[in-house]
Amino acid sequence: MECAAKGIVEDPCASGANRRCGSCGAVAYCSKDHQFIHWKVHKEECARLATQMSRIDMLSQFPFTFSVEPHALNHTKRSMRCLFLESMKVHLKGLWKSGCMCGPDIASVKDLSITTEWNMESSLCPCTEPENPVPAPLASWEDYFQWRSLPLHSPVAVLLHWPLTLYHCLQLSRIQTSRYDGHDTLHIHYLGPEKELLQLAVFAELRALFPGVHLRIELVGPAVPRSRDGEVVNISSYPNCSGESCHCRSSIASENLNCSEVTLKIWKGLYHERYGDIVKDSNPHLILAPNAGVAAYPSWMPTIEMIRGIGVPAIFTDFCEEAAHLASCCISSITGQPLGLPIQVNPFRQPIAENNSALYIPCYSNGFVFGM
Repeated sequence: MECAAKGIVEDPCASGANRRCGSCGAVAYCSKDHQFIHWKVHKEECARLATQMSRIDMLSQFPFTFSVEPHALNHTKRSMRCLFLESMKVHLKGLWKSGCMCGPDIASVKDLSITTEWNMESSLCPCTEPENPVPAPLASWEDYFQWRSLPLHSPVAVLLHWPLTLYHCLQLSRIQTSRYDGHDTLHIHYLGPEKELLQLAVFAELRALFPGVHLRIELVGPAVPRSRDGEVVNISSYPNCSGESCHCRSSIASENLNCSEVTLKIWKGLYHERYGDIVKDSNPHLILAPNAGVAAYPSWMPTIEMIRGIGVPAIFTDFCEEAAHLASCCISSITGQPLGLPIQVNPFRQPIAENNSALYIPCYSNGFVFGM
């Protein structure tokens, strides 16, 4: 950690930032003098950060633990994510290729729908229809793993946090998905996709979560390769496991009348610039922006202004609680209204802990949900 007063004080930092704020513990300083000077800035945020830091234990309460042995991190500059995937023998394989920084660049991918392999045995991944429909709204990863009859050491949550977050946001929006079975289509506008573009097959899990519902998802963002703009991807089966004789590789596996296919359409550009084209055949019931980074990117401002005028439920997620707080301030300043949903923890956040934030606040990718 760097001294929080760096860039504010004239004197250079004398040593490492080993002195923590005694009240919140979220920021560090190189000296007592720098801490004193920085207090005029920090006093406005100290209580808020202390509240966030008090939730450390809650953020760690996953039903499973995906971690890397400390000695492995000490002897390599590889990311924890890469090391974890290597330990599961899926690093740079199938759907996992984009799960780390050494995966392929999105712009260089020619076929975004080509990767459909879990690269693990059937007992570890959801490669076929569930034995039973969702018995009740799922409220945690533990609920999901139990429903799908998966062991808690399976790493599939690392990729499934995208469709499960979408599932959770539909629950928050109180949209009655049963209304869209058979004839109607549930339209979702999904803003700012990046890594998801190389993991489109995982959205097949929405077929199991919403049986009989036809879902159409518009994926809109500047990371979409220009050559893929306007591409439609129909998902009517689950990603395959590694078993050659598994039922998931049979043509019969996808012929389930209770599950409609999921239709994805990919749009390059910013949402407010492409909205007119998109709504010609897809008026949204829900707008979702995972890991939006609202406070970091000014390009969100015209999009938020447009969403305010549309009057459609919109839910944003961000990297950590402090990022969500900053984003909520930005949204409220643009709309002139408080958020319709409070900042809250996403129970289906991505389960690999990240610690590369400027603040020592435990954060999990796709971690906090708030709405307008």
